[in-house]
Amino acid sequence: MSVTKQLASVGPANRIARSEETHPLTWRLRDDGEPVWLDEYRQKNGYAAARKALAEMDQADIVQRVKESGLKGRGGAGFPTGVKWGLMPTNEALNIRYLLCNADEMEPNTWKDRLLMEQLPHLLIEGMLISARALKAYRGYIFLRGEYVDAARILNRAIDEAKAAGLLGSNILGSGFDFELFVHTGAGRYICGEETALINSLEGRRANPRAKPPFPAAVGVWGKPTCVNNVETLCNVPAIIGNGVDWYKSLARPGSEDHGSKLMGFSGKVKNPGIWELPFGISAGELFEDYAGGMKDGYILKCWQPGGAGTGFLLPEHLEAQMYAGGIGKVGTRMGTGLALAVDHTINMVSLLRNMEEFFARESCGWCTPCRDGLPWSVKILRALERGQGTEQDLATLLQLVDFLGPGRTFCAHAPGAVEPLGSAIKYFRHEFEAGVSQAALPAGQPA
Repeated sequence: MSVTKQLASVGPANRIARSEETHPLTWRLRDDGEPVWLDEYRQKNGYAAARKALAEMDQADIVQRVKESGLKGRGGAGFPTGVKWGLMPTNEALNIRYLLCNADEMEPNTWKDRLLMEQLPHLLIEGMLISARALKAYRGYIFLRGEYVDAARILNRAIDEAKAAGLLGSNILGSGFDFELFVHTGAGRYICGEETALINSLEGRRANPRAKPPFPAAVGVWGKPTCVNNVETLCNVPAIIGNGVDWYKSLARPGSEDHGSKLMGFSGKVKNPGIWELPFGISAGELFEDYAGGMKDGYILKCWQPGGAGTGFLLPEHLEAQMYAGGIGKVGTRMGTGLALAVDHTINMVSLLRNMEEFFARESCGWCTPCRDGLPWSVKILRALERGQGTEQDLATLLQLVDFLGPGRTFCAHAPGAVEPLGSAIKYFRHEFEAGVSQAALPAGQPA
């Protein structure tokens, strides 16, 4: 059984019946975890929103509806999607435009896009079709993580189905709109999750981030206007067009500043690890206890990350926070991808951070000095502390690195995301780092 089939089996159907009204992303999922192909997708109201968008709405109407819905990017940054679409030029002379789907899902502890692509490929295709219409894009690319072999196979078959049915290609559904869609598999670099590095890679260049401005909306792939959106972001578009703005906003819990639903999850030593489509504003405690089932017997929750390896650690008392960007922001970190990690009491934080920083150091593109040199430096220090061979100055140096590699100090957001968990781990578990200082490195008479 594939991982995504296992994940589907622990989805919201265990507790709440999925329906089109409450679970726009997942209500079409099959119980057996197999892909929903075109015939079944159409039977489940598939491509109805695309027909509406192509026949009844002009481009500006689609952009405005998405803007009013409050849909934000689901890849981790959370930028308003409609605002991003609005940055695309309206000059009709610029008739070559591109829509790129960021499916390079390489954030450790994140696999939500894989679930959508492997089981609901036509939902992504429909979302891209509507989005392309709004952006006047004539060609789209799904930039897919190279290791997602099953997703590539499934998406390519679904694209062939859509072409044969007149849902991709020329004069789609008699609307006069043309849109071609291709799957492009990457070479396995985490930095390609940054949109301009993704564009460079798609062009066949080294995957380094670009300086901004110019932004991709003005100068993107092959120098043409380009919009880059995440898989889950694009999969929200059909429901917004089909059901309206008021309905979409009603999905979130009271108090949430973010609208709609979100794929959220928990992994680690929890009783019921998995992914669920849940309303923004649900508490992290409800996600942890009612869906993930709490910790397995014999394990105690030590700390947790709310949304991937690039988010800061939080303590058990922070589970009262609401799961939306502002709610998690209030307790000191970012929501990120919304897939949380439970760290149990048997885990040493120095070893955990050494493992994380090794990943981030290896995945640095090497373009800017703070990231290229700072991350390996942090790894060297953490290795020494892990062996009990650290010095008294090491913690101060690590905290300096957290500052020097923070937001606004580097060319892109890779290094700030890498050091955020390090800074939070030292903040909450400083004694574990201090325990790695060698007794021989301490001044005479000072206890370890």
